[in-house]
Amino acid sequence: MSAVEYVGPPPEQRNTKHRRIAAELRSRPQVWGVVRKPSSLDSASSGARAIREARLPSYAPAGSFEAVARSVTEGATTEYRVYARYVGPRP
Repeated sequence: MSAVEYVGPPPEQRNTKHRRIAAELRSRPQVWGVVRKPSSLDSASSGARAIREARLPSYAPAGSFEAVARSVTEGATTEYRVYARYVGPRP
């Protein structure tokens, strides 16, 4: 049995989770949404920075999305969240 699976070329359209998230945020400009709940504040901060700087093409151009990382404590549980919103391209 081969260690490689030959299935043909990859699909033309890459319908990634980031493309879906960015499209949803674009459909509701200026509205904050929680787009990720990672396991640490460092990971949340890194994710927010990646969105702001458009490190992934879905969030291009850089500056068209705002994103922040927050720790949210409810009772005895702390959750780390990435909030983002579409603000449009910068002039």
